[in-house]
Amino acid sequence: MSRTRIGVAIDIPEPWGPMLTRRRAEAGDPQAAYTPAHVTLLGPTEVAGDALPAVEKHLEAVAAGQPPFTVHLRGTGTFRPVTEVVFVTLARGISECELLAEAITRSPDVRRDTRFPYHPHVTVAQDVAPEALDAVFEDLAGFSAAFEVSAFTLFSHGGEGPWRPRRDFPLGS
Repeated sequence: MSRTRIGVAIDIPEPWGPMLTRRRAEAGDPQAAYTPAHVTLLGPTEVAGDALPAVEKHLEAVAAGQPPFTVHLRGTGTFRPVTEVVFVTLARGISECELLAEAITRSPDVRRDTRFPYHPHVTVAQDVAPEALDAVFEDLAGFSAAFEVSAFTLFSHGGEGPWRPRRDFPLGS
């Protein structure tokens, strides 16, 4: 049976998304080349290839049940010492992201074991030298951006190269 690796995320719009992705690359994080700045709603998950239509139908229903909302990114945080990650925090939009993430995983076709509780954020450095993590943490401590979230995106990954957007799901439609 064929399997497909998917993820669901909220893209960070211009000018902030490209800037955060660029800063991640400057920290030496190789994932910056494959994963643009985003808020994850469903991390990398393997699903049966023939289940994709049902997953998309489920995502349509989830999106329809959530009105558009505002995300305000502000400052930095870290998961250190548990994992070597620095991120930009959400000051607003946390509960909406949590509700979406929980609803997405209600699909019977989405089975994902998670190591950690869901915590919406934008990764800006991961698994790089401690000095690089510290520099990103300090450089983006004063970062602030607010934007309207009107959709989330289903992505797929074929094992190499960047994640590819498959489809947007408008909120409240």
